[in-house]
Amino acid sequence: MRRVVVTGLGLLSPFGMGFEHSWKELLTGRSAAKRITEFEVEDLACKIAHVIPRGDGSNATFNPEAVLEPKELRKIGDFILYGIAAADEALKDSGWEPKTHEERCATGVLIGSGIGGIEGIAENAMILKERGPRRISPFFIPGQIINLVSGQVSIRHGLKGPNHAVVTACSTGAHAIGDAARLI
Repeated sequence: MRRVVVTGLGLLSPFGMGFEHSWKELLTGRSAAKRITEFEVEDLACKIAHVIPRGDGSNATFNPEAVLEPKELRKIGDFILYGIAAADEALKDSGWEPKTHEERCATGVLIGSGIGGIEGIAENAMILKERGPRRISPFFIPGQIINLVSGQVSIRHGLKGPNHAVVTACSTGAHAIGDAARLI
């Protein structure tokens, strides 16, 4: 196997948007866990979580509307949005901007997710049960299935090489890196 190197990094974490910011925060040794405020937790044993901090983009908060238009945001699960944001940063960090057809065909996307759009799947299961199949959005499947995160990144950046999605629970990150190295 030839040598494979990482040339760009992108990260959206509970510390905030951006690899550099998250790395600095990690080095402090502090946790990014916070009390859950997004939904009611009184009946839950655990009341803390690692949540992506949303905001206007200041103080490393994540602003979804800086990534996609509001109309597009309604069509996809958060995991796809997070993947697009991280991929945008990684491509920018790498300096790689494929211009020719050959460069686009030689550039693939491989992204992993431990579980994919489980929140959207659960929401739509409840809608199906309570209100019937006609109430399911036509964007449900393309907005929640795992391979659409790599698909959306490919479409957004005009990349036409191999497109692959990995879902192997806790080993997804290592699995995705290994698969990408083998594709190269």
